[in-house]
Amino acid sequence: MFSLSSMTTATDMLAKYLAAEQAILEGKSVEFKGRKLGYEDLAEIRAGRMEWESRVKSEQTPASVKSKQFGGLNVAQARFDQ
Repeated sequence: MFSLSSMTTATDMLAKYLAAEQAILEGKSVEFKGRKLGYEDLAEIRAGRMEWESRVKSEQTPASVKSKQFGGLNVAQARFDQ
């Protein structure tokens, strides 16, 4: 899924959350952050996965695109003086 050379904290954590979610969906319990989690904790695992997915996406978004975002929306600036 991710190459070791490009792993960041965000991609590493995302991989861990994905593995935990998959294990729980297969009926297993997992130990995560010092806690034993099972199916009843699936919503918590999914929320963590979505947070780390967002962080990975943010890392992969070029700075030029980030500077043109306002509240998560891409904006364009019009010039009427030309």
